Amino acid sequence: MKILILCTGNSCRSQMAHGFLQSFDPKLEVYSAGTEASGKLNEKAVQVMSETGIDISHHTSDSVEQYLNDEWDYVITVCGGANESCPTFSGKVKHRIHIGFDDPSHAQGTDEFIWSEFHRVRDEIKERFFQFYQQLQQ
Repeated sequence: MKILILCTGNSCRSQMAHGFLQSFDPKLEVYSAGTEASGKLNEKAVQVMSETGIDISHHTSDSVEQYLNDEWDYVITVCGGANESCPTFSGKVKHRIHIGFDDPSHAQGTDEFIWSEFHRVRDEIKERFFQFYQQLQQ
């Protein structure tokens, strides 16, 4: 099964979702991309994922352009709030779904609050993508 996780910057939420989904089943072909890929990973996302035992530091922030000619079983958008518009995917895909999350990289306030947002969103991503994975198994 081939899955693309799509967002705007491909530095945080899509990378965490990619890491979790791949950890649930290494046989899945999981990729992530962004419509405006930042070219780098968010260091806080890398750190909160490492706390769960998942290393995403080797991931790359890729443009969706490189995946448009591929065929996908699922394309999953992960953008969140009303201030964000989810990217569209014009490639060949069997199922398009949306599982939205707040962007912790936009959190403002104390360091403690910002880290709490990264942990909260990470845990939400793990839970929602595990539910998605369980549905795939049915």
